[in-house]
Amino acid sequence: MKIPTSLKHKPVVVSENYEQVDGRYARNTDAKGLSLGLAQWNDRGKVDISAKVWRYTGEKWSRQSEELPMHRVLDLAILICRSNLYFQDAYRFPKMYDPDNTMIDRIGLQGDAMSVSVCADNPMIDQDIKLFAQALSDDGEMIGERLRVLSRLLKEMGY
Repeated sequence: MKIPTSLKHKPVVVSENYEQVDGRYARNTDAKGLSLGLAQWNDRGKVDISAKVWRYTGEKWSRQSEELPMHRVLDLAILICRSNLYFQDAYRFPKMYDPDNTMIDRIGLQGDAMSVSVCADNPMIDQDIKLFAQALSDDGEMIGERLRVLSRLLKEMGY
């Protein structure tokens, strides 16, 4: 299915077969494509690029399609990687986290740091963190495949 080019987000690089590789939802998803392009929120004289997940309901392109600035996509990738690393050793804690110290890391970005912590404000955190860890483990092969591809590409780019 072709990603629309007549809407406010202007695709430049596309993956129009994303529904075939959308993780556990592959071949049964409304996320039909991904694109990198000119952001829909661009003001006159200012151009931002963004990443977009294109959703299709079967009848029309969905308003629930998501568009994110590229730095936020990378910030999410950083959060995923740091969380994955944390859960490799979380079994050491009886609750899979330390209730007295929920901070996982502070990752330096732009002269400050992005805080990464267990959400202690979640009243169901003791159960939810176990469910999260199990889902992360269940999806380990799929996530690992993507992380290996990301690692290879970062190395090819010189990072």
